Amino acid sequence: MSQQIEIRINESSRVPKYKQIVDSIINDISKGKLKVGQKIPSINELSETCYLSRDTVEKAYRQLKQQKVIVSVKGKGYYTAKTDLISKIQIFFMINKLSSYKMMIYNSFVNSLGINAHVTLSVYHCEESIFTKTLERNLGAYDYYVIMPHFKTDDSNHISATAMVQEALNKIPKDKLIILDNNKLELKGNYGSVYQDFQEDIYEALKKGVNKLKNYDKLVLVYPSKSVYPYPQRIVHGFRKFCARYEFDFEILNEIYEDMDLDSKDSYIIIEENDLVNLVRQIRAKNLTLGKDIGIISYNDTPLKDLLGINVISTHFKAMGETAAYLVLNNKKEKVKNVFEYIERNSV
Repeated sequence: MSQQIEIRINESSRVPKYKQIVDSIINDISKGKLKVGQKIPSINELSETCYLSRDTVEKAYRQLKQQKVIVSVKGKGYYTAKTDLISKIQIFFMINKLSSYKMMIYNSFVNSLGINAHVTLSVYHCEESIFTKTLERNLGAYDYYVIMPHFKTDDSNHISATAMVQEALNKIPKDKLIILDNNKLELKGNYGSVYQDFQEDIYEALKKGVNKLKNYDKLVLVYPSKSVYPYPQRIVHGFRKFCARYEFDFEILNEIYEDMDLDSKDSYIIIEENDLVNLVRQIRAKNLTLGKDIGIISYNDTPLKDLLGINVISTHFKAMGETAAYLVLNNKKEKVKNVFEYIERNSV
């Protein structure tokens, strides 16, 4: 038999009725009025008792299920679930792809929050439709939305956000929104962000290595223009700006090709791991010396690049996650440029 519960609805309040139901049930559980595992009224029962529409109650129960406050048992009804998440901040964390770099940010974010929050991870693969549908399903269910916006056009070029994405993001209350990694959005209101400036970051980082780069005759940027997960064009703009400022001969390639004609005194700036592996393999096969005959600077650091002595230009992934957690825990709406580093090793 279900427990009779008292739902307190304030008809004059601007708080939606479904949200009042959610808050009322969570409050009763936290105060012990509803016990863990206690059966609660069905949607129809609560609708009739409280003179509310079935849709209103259904929306409330759906949010309570998403927050794991209640569970539904087929053929039996709804029951209160564990209460360990109720006092925690509920966060929806959206990334464009599963990569080691993105997971560094996510893990740093979760670790920095500690026991204070429960984080739900969602991946939308740079696809506008997946992003908008997923966000729509989860609107109103979380205290914060931490979103990394990177999308692709029909011809596989990078775009920060489409009109549909902007519209979806503007539905999130700005005091609940934190944007990561990308600052090229046009959103209403004041929200928090931790971002990279892709053009200025690569320009300023390469400046730190300019003295050694001057030992090479040509700089080659390996920028995959048609990728499953495209990279911001601003990387190319920053590279061109650097080469123009310091009068470097340069070239931009889509990839490292098999059996390339490697010219001594070329230095490569490489974005993707596969291209890095392919180039190092060819350097070794041709008995060239890395860091002398051929230079390499890789984009985004990893422990393996450290082990191999590869110079890198890289945003500080751990710092991005830590800063985002700070904004959440302190309810800040600051816009913070993330640390971007040039790390010198032995490959230039």
